[in-house]
Amino acid sequence: MRRPERFAEALKEEIAEVVGFELNDPALESVVVTEVQVAPDLRDAKVFVLITGSDAEIELALKALRNASTFVRQQVAMNLDLRHAPHVHFVRDTAEENAARVGEILSDLNEQGEFEKEGDSDQ
Repeated sequence: MRRPERFAEALKEEIAEVVGFELNDPALESVVVTEVQVAPDLRDAKVFVLITGSDAEIELALKALRNASTFVRQQVAMNLDLRHAPHVHFVRDTAEENAARVGEILSDLNEQGEFEKEGDSDQ
């Protein structure tokens, strides 16, 4: 594993710890850190978060995370003993939401009979 990938994994664990246990904002109770991507120069980190709730709750949580990004950066630097911690940018992770939506569409199509087993067609 390359250095940025190892660093991203360590950041993910530490940021999840800080967001989950050190930030006391009730808007952040449903936040889960899913992935961290670090720039090759290790100066910026894009943190993907999965947030459950309504659109208003999601926006509120993202705003709270962005406001707390400096604190998160300081805690990560202190806990990982870093001289220069990367700038943390929180981004909503929609991959699981999209996967769930595709699953719903496929289930609906299956219930409507759009998918037939081979050999069941009347041709």
